[in-house]
Amino acid sequence: MEEITLLTQGGVYLARLDPSKHAEVGKIRPVVVLMGQFVLDVQPASVLVCPLSSQSYPECSQLHVALSPRDRLQKESYALVEHCRSISVKRLIEPRLAQLTTKELGLIFIRLRHMCNMDHTDFISPFQI
Repeated sequence: MEEITLLTQGGVYLARLDPSKHAEVGKIRPVVVLMGQFVLDVQPASVLVCPLSSQSYPECSQLHVALSPRDRLQKESYALVEHCRSISVKRLIEPRLAQLTTKELGLIFIRLRHMCNMDHTDFISPFQI
């Protein structure tokens, strides 16, 4: 397997998510790289990703972000924000399938903040301490 050359924030790559445990999503599936570009530029050993699926389930649909097909992402997909996790870069498969727009990536971060109850006004960023 080739080494991943340079990952991009918002890049969609295939990832080997097995073995999965219980309710985790598994198998080889597309994921969106969420980590900031300044971190990716130093080629970290692990990255924060959001798995994609061709299905959105009603009980979590308010957390999902719909993504239209483009480039090598051939099906309408949903970013499963509730399944975001860190994985080894060795689980990623080149080449990059697609690149999300700034708006799509922003929607994922908004849903992630909402899921973590960080969207209220009295939340203090760790950078403000």
